[in-house]
Amino acid sequence: MDLLNFLLFLSVTALTVEVSLQGANQRRLYKDLMADYNPLERPVVNDSQTLTVHFGLTLMQIMDVDEKNQVLTTNIWLQLHWNDYYLQWNTSDYPGVSNVRFPDHLIWKPDILLYNSADERFDAAFHTNILVNSSGSCSYIPPGIFKSSCYIDVRWFPFDVQRCDLKFGSWTYGGWSLDLKMLQADTTGYIANVEWDLVEVPGQTNQRFYDCCEEPYPDVTFTVVMRRRTLYYGLNLLIPCVLISTLALLVFLLPADSGEKISLGITVLLSLTVFMLLVAEIMPATSDSVPLIAQYFATTMVIVGLSVIATVLVLQYHHHDPDGSKMPKWTRVILLNWCAWFLRMKRPGEERVRSACHNKAARSSLTSMDLNAATSASQSTNGNMLYVGVRGLESIPYSTAATSPDSGVLCGRVGGRAGEDELLLPAGHNPPVGNVEPELVKILDEVRYIAKRFRDQDEDESVCNEWKFAASVIDRLCLMAFSLFTILCTIGILMSAPNFVEAISKDFFT
Repeated sequence: MDLLNFLLFLSVTALTVEVSLQGANQRRLYKDLMADYNPLERPVVNDSQTLTVHFGLTLMQIMDVDEKNQVLTTNIWLQLHWNDYYLQWNTSDYPGVSNVRFPDHLIWKPDILLYNSADERFDAAFHTNILVNSSGSCSYIPPGIFKSSCYIDVRWFPFDVQRCDLKFGSWTYGGWSLDLKMLQADTTGYIANVEWDLVEVPGQTNQRFYDCCEEPYPDVTFTVVMRRRTLYYGLNLLIPCVLISTLALLVFLLPADSGEKISLGITVLLSLTVFMLLVAEIMPATSDSVPLIAQYFATTMVIVGLSVIATVLVLQYHHHDPDGSKMPKWTRVILLNWCAWFLRMKRPGEERVRSACHNKAARSSLTSMDLNAATSASQSTNGNMLYVGVRGLESIPYSTAATSPDSGVLCGRVGGRAGEDELLLPAGHNPPVGNVEPELVKILDEVRYIAKRFRDQDEDESVCNEWKFAASVIDRLCLMAFSLFTILCTIGILMSAPNFVEAISKDFFT
């Protein structure tokens, strides 16, 4: 085994010695090529000849898109190929040497830079060696992290597609000295970005003329087309915003007596404000266009703000003072009749009160009988006069319109009328006050006061129930109107993005 290892070592050593012998040819080639070589000289046969440089790039990764600072950061390998007339040799004169490598500062290379660079050093390429073949063909592939200025159009954020240009060209040579030929961008080794999907990288060659010179200045411009992935923003911004705007509709379902309607509306408004601030931190401070998501948040905040205003009106109607002004006729007609009929709303206890109103004639005949009985009984002794007084109060016709305590629907109710005191005394007689017992007079006064208080309470309750029912109608009307407006705004604003359907289908359903 030791012998085998020794023989293997001798073989490797022999091979190494042979390579080192070939290194002498390479050393001699370097010396011969660089003997009278000038890196400042453009490597062409004739100075009037145009040197053609083939330029392309390999996009490895989209590292960052800074919307706020309008900067695109990419990992790119540049590809530059040209022919150097002074770097040619015959391979038979230098056996085993088919290509050599030169540092980029030792030989001539085109000064091609990124015109719209946003890097602090401007030239962010890492300077590597240049591979030179025996025919004089030079290949220069410097990698680099390039920061380029790019106009980020956030109008359709987060369903936006961005197009960022990478403009490359010679910094000092014109089109008559150096001509650029574009190579197609290579994306075979592209590393996918978690926020952006690469759509394509088209390129084109342009020529621009300046006032100073007659010759054109060519450039190669590659356009990085990328689409934003909306899954993150949909789950963290859009869906919470939709849910919060839905909570704003619950304000109209919350009973007015709970005392939490305004609190819920203000809480929803503050929540939307917080999300709006999160979006503002991402977006650039530009006035050219308003982002789509900002439009949606602003519209939702307006809807919530209007719902708070509508809630204040509802509470004002619900807690209306019965001693204040009565409901206007036009309000009663519009809210209690038309809107209530349209919304299929019925006042509480309406069916029960209607059935009671159908028996109004029977009650009226009964009152007449009670009145006759009271008149006939008034001829009796003083011991029956209390009975006469009570029956007299019960015999008062149902002339005053009031509402049921739990409804607000107009129906017959006990009401006072002129001459009710006469029912408390025997008919056809006007006995002196002194003949009436003082206790009975006091009792009759108290009964009259209690009856009046009940009638006033019924009237106040009727007015309050009317205003409360109007508040319920406004609540239901606002619920339908704001629900419809919220749905239309959500669909109309979000689906206005050109690639909304494509983004949703790719990010949410794949």
